[in-house]
Amino acid sequence: MRPETNLLILAALILITIAALRPPEYDEAYSIFLTAGDPRPAWPTTPFHPAQIRSFYTGSASFPQIAENLRTGDVHPPLYFWLLDIWRAAFGPSWFAARLLSVACAIATLATLAHLARLLKIPPIPALLLCLLTYGFAYTAIIARNFSLANLLLLTGITCIFRHSTTPYIRDSREGGTQHMRATTPAPTLLLAGLSLGAATFTNDLTLFTALTALAYLTLKTPSRAPLAILPFTAFLPFDAYFFIRQHATRPHQFPPLSLPNPPLLQATDSPAPWFRGLPLYAGQYAILVALGLGLLALTTLTYIAKTNPPHTAALAALTISTQAGLLALGVIFRTTPIEIRYLAFSLPYLALLIAAGTPRTLQILLGLTQSAAIAGLAVSPLTAQPQSAAAGAAAALATPTTLTLLPFGNDGVGIPGPFLAAAPDSLTILLLHPNTKPNLTRQTRVLLITLTRDSDSRTAISQTETLLATTPCWHLQSTPPLARLYKNTCPHMDSQ
Repeated sequence: MRPETNLLILAALILITIAALRPPEYDEAYSIFLTAGDPRPAWPTTPFHPAQIRSFYTGSASFPQIAENLRTGDVHPPLYFWLLDIWRAAFGPSWFAARLLSVACAIATLATLAHLARLLKIPPIPALLLCLLTYGFAYTAIIARNFSLANLLLLTGITCIFRHSTTPYIRDSREGGTQHMRATTPAPTLLLAGLSLGAATFTNDLTLFTALTALAYLTLKTPSRAPLAILPFTAFLPFDAYFFIRQHATRPHQFPPLSLPNPPLLQATDSPAPWFRGLPLYAGQYAILVALGLGLLALTTLTYIAKTNPPHTAALAALTISTQAGLLALGVIFRTTPIEIRYLAFSLPYLALLIAAGTPRTLQILLGLTQSAAIAGLAVSPLTAQPQSAAAGAAAALATPTTLTLLPFGNDGVGIPGPFLAAAPDSLTILLLHPNTKPNLTRQTRVLLITLTRDSDSRTAISQTETLLATTPCWHLQSTPPLARLYKNTCPHMDSQ
């Protein structure tokens, strides 16, 4: 068995374990409900038990239904969600099963990366390890969103382009003393490159920047054959534009507004985050020192690459920075700050190739060990996990049969209730809170207010409910555990409230 195969098996075990341990997340709920046929679940307006709404997670939707719901409620094209719908039908509707699609795509990405490394005469094992162990790659590989599939499609298209550009030409003919050369790469290789890059953009819009960079490289290398890839790629663009235009205003507060010089500063400070995210958080009072050390490690790595200047450095460097450059351009155009680890993760396979080709083995080992610590935290640390599942665990521990748990509905009833209710015990009694809507607490003796402030509506609803309980006679705050506030009604006759 080849060493790469053993490493892929190990990668699958690592990613499956993280996928099983990592709690449900905000954005994943959009994927689950969309493919279950109800992207905005009609939650009960009166107290209910999670057992009553489990079917909201397990339905199925048609391709046209998914596309129509995406146009009005999400910010991505439909290809991943169509595939996820098929996957859930085949492997079950659980949250974990949905994540396994991303894991499968990640393993295929690593296998493709090994092939590309051999093609470029770069050691494949270091490249695989350096990619696998980055926080950004591991994170996008275990969540039920489109990033892992998009990465696979991007890398497939780019591998086809490098296969073409590194294949030697042969003599074809000599006319008038001029030597003619003919490419030996079959045309289907470039057609596949264009189809893969186009499909990547139909999976995630932000792959466009890397795809265009790859096509520009192809055009510079062999302008006469570039149309073989460009034409199938451009066939996807009208569909991309259609969804982008329809979806542009569906989640207007997804990113903070642009405030210069924030985007360049975020780029500078977040660029190491896909490598090492979480380590400063785990360091506690030493976070600043750890962050400085990680910055120095990243700078040392880039310095070695620049000094060594291995083959294909310019092309791989352009692919690495294309996403960052594109995000900066988007921020300026739309006056937002769209800087996230999930997007920056699109650059990691090409960065891994650069590091494997241009740095000494000792530095590679140090990077691998550092990255391993980061993704260990991804699996087990609550510091980088979203709090909905932890809040459900706190509610399960604190609630009695007579406790009413008040849960914020949030901006759209997806990102907060979805993960919380997925992790909550069936017997919990829950009432969803809406801004400017007073909850009916008549005859309640105990109330547990869940303080998940993930968006503006949840913050408003929680603040208003805290004010209501503080100003209503008989209600008294009993304890303030993490993510919750427990109140007790001390009046002997509850219906006198």
